[in-house]
Amino acid sequence: MKLPKRYLDRAKINLRRYQKILESAKARDVNESDTAVIISDFLQDVLGYNKYEEITTEFAIRSTYCDLAIQLSGTLRYLIEVKSIGTDLRDNHLRQAVDYAANQGVDWVLLTNGVRWQAHRIRFEKPIAHDEVFSLDLLDPDCKPMDLLERLYLISREAVSANEIDSYYRTKEASSRYVIAQLLLGEPVLSTIRRQLRGLFDGLKITDDEISEVLRAEIIKREALDGEKAAEATARVKRAVRKRDRAKASAAAANAADGAEPADGG
Repeated sequence: MKLPKRYLDRAKINLRRYQKILESAKARDVNESDTAVIISDFLQDVLGYNKYEEITTEFAIRSTYCDLAIQLSGTLRYLIEVKSIGTDLRDNHLRQAVDYAANQGVDWVLLTNGVRWQAHRIRFEKPIAHDEVFSLDLLDPDCKPMDLLERLYLISREAVSANEIDSYYRTKEASSRYVIAQLLLGEPVLSTIRRQLRGLFDGLKITDDEISEVLRAEIIKREALDGEKAAEATARVKRAVRKRDRAKASAAAANAADGAEPADGG
């Protein structure tokens, strides 16, 4: 991922400064309100948002919805649920913010205690659901600074106009183990494996169904084939195949029309 120079120039130096601030705050176990102050400053100094125009507490109504929000040109981009710096982040911390985001049509919720950050993508289904797209720990000694900067860039001011986090989410979804498992079990891949096997082993007779059974039983992990996410991946792949096939059919029809003999007007 190529990071903009403007972002790097600002984020590199300020990230180091805030790591020291967060270490001190964690040692003092500051409360949620003080943690929110640090996060608001972090959003400006590291991520590039204007604290007075783009960061708002308008939606923090007695902690009913969320603590902070990013609002650009009147459009809510992120709802941010803040917990005290010593609080372990849990799914139940997201419930109210996710419900409110769904009601307002907001795609993204951030959950953070200042040190740990999680980005969650809302899935507008019944019931409403969400996916954790990435998480990071700003004080993780094993995490390289550039890895932190790459993840933080996804929620930076520079990334908003380019919808970088949405592109990242789509790429992650498309290359998930659930989707790849479904592709491995699809007819094109099974046919390719069958042809390769027959080319390598003379007289071998094997069917696509037999290859599929080996993949399911002995090669692909069961968790990639069962459950809600696997079912979603199956549906996603089927939709993508139908879309591709329609595009091919449309292109073929257009080519056929272009190559047709013009009607004789005489």
